[in-house]
Amino acid sequence: MSETTTKDTTRQFAVGILVNNHFGVLNRVAGLYSKRTYNIDSLAVGETEDPRFSRMTIVSTGDDYMREQVVKQLRKLHDVKEVVLFESGSTVAVEHVLVKLKSGSEYSGRISELVERFSGKIKDFGPDYVVIEITGDRTKIDAFFDRVGRDAIIETVRSGLISMSRDMAQVLSVESA
Repeated sequence: MSETTTKDTTRQFAVGILVNNHFGVLNRVAGLYSKRTYNIDSLAVGETEDPRFSRMTIVSTGDDYMREQVVKQLRKLHDVKEVVLFESGSTVAVEHVLVKLKSGSEYSGRISELVERFSGKIKDFGPDYVVIEITGDRTKIDAFFDRVGRDAIIETVRSGLISMSRDMAQVLSVESA
């Protein structure tokens, strides 16, 4: 039987974190990444169903060793109650985007078609712009940007990925905190 070596590849990964909801926690979590020179690709945080706690989703890029170290180091922080490494296929993950587009006559037909095709919503409009809301995975959002064309985009705001585990055993539970 021959031995096969597996090459450790760098890829994006998401970590779900349940933390105490009070001053300085976000700074300590972000500081952990900074101290180890790990980049945060996106970070989303919000209060849970219990206002004593917040949930964070942090997306980074790294190899298996970095993923392992991030989870281990996060678990050592005092205000961190639970950490889950979200695995592809076992999570529901979406990103929320607001995009302001030019809305002159050359764009108007294309905008309507794109809003419908990408299940978007028009949130605001003016004489020369329209603000559209799109929700979905990164592939869908990137496809929207490709279809609309960079020349039509005035401004964008992306929420960053938010994720939730499908596995009941990995739920970031306020009850267990």
